Amino acid sequence: MFWQLVFLVALNLLASALAPKPPKPKAASLTDVDAPTAEADKPIPVVFGTVMLRGPNVVWYGDLRTKAIKTKGGKK
Repeated sequence: MFWQLVFLVALNLLASALAPKPPKPKAASLTDVDAPTAEADKPIPVVFGTVMLRGPNVVWYGDLRTKAIKTKGGKK
């Protein structure tokens, strides 16, 4: 029983040493983002139901407002 356990541990160590290393992922860039655009020549699709649109042409999106930040930061 003891030799089987030693053999099992040795095979696991050998398998992990010989396993291929996964490639490192590349860093994300700004071109990876599918943000909505507003272009005059782009057709507006007619959609029935729930679907995923890649790169939609946004004509209007809600009441977007800005609000000034009046608090001072950095003090403790």
